[in-house]
Amino acid sequence: MNIILFEEFPHQYIILNDDYRAQHIRKILHLQAGDKFRMGIINGSSGTATITAMDSTGISYVWHPESNANSLHKVTLLVAQVRPICMKRILREAVSIGVEQILVVGSDTGERSYAEAKLWITNEYRKYLIDGAMQSGQTGIPPLRLENNLENVLAHDKNWETKIVLDTVLEAQPLSQISNVHVPVVLAIGPERGWSDRERSLFLQHGFLPKSLGTRILRTETACSAALAVLLGAMGVL
Repeated sequence: MNIILFEEFPHQYIILNDDYRAQHIRKILHLQAGDKFRMGIINGSSGTATITAMDSTGISYVWHPESNANSLHKVTLLVAQVRPICMKRILREAVSIGVEQILVVGSDTGERSYAEAKLWITNEYRKYLIDGAMQSGQTGIPPLRLENNLENVLAHDKNWETKIVLDTVLEAQPLSQISNVHVPVVLAIGPERGWSDRERSLFLQHGFLPKSLGTRILRTETACSAALAVLLGAMGVL
């Protein structure tokens, strides 16, 4: 963790010992009374916390805010449902990179059961969003929305200036050659088995530009990180 985040400040400025963040401070960072660490509120201010005491109850601290909420890049990641273990990595890395929104959509070639995974049913996914933000050292966490199919997304989201779909079937130029990227941007990445022909037609009908990361077929999680890095580089962000 490069910053420790909370939904709201711990009660009475004490991080209780059964909180995983307190365990991280003790066992990973090996901090003691008088030491400092980065701390912030999700989608809020960040600053420096100074430990004033550590006892059997928890870790007491004082906090000095230093900056306001961090802005996110004006990029929406539209990603098809994949195995939960892979989706956890996608969510963590997408937040770490700093996307503005995440849309997770069911696809024609994906397993329907993925949408009913514990990751979504119990809101476990939130943990991986927070992990990504703490890794980045920033406080911003994007909204995440689940959709049953691509039609639902394309019917409601029409404000993107640049629309990109990654695909190895459609005739596409390398993503690295894209220029004049106008924000906001949406980047669509399919499941392990790729988009169906029907979904490809939908993308084209809605003005998406087919792009590729080369001829190799990548895991969805690899494609997400690689494509976002290339895209943000083209936008002059990285």
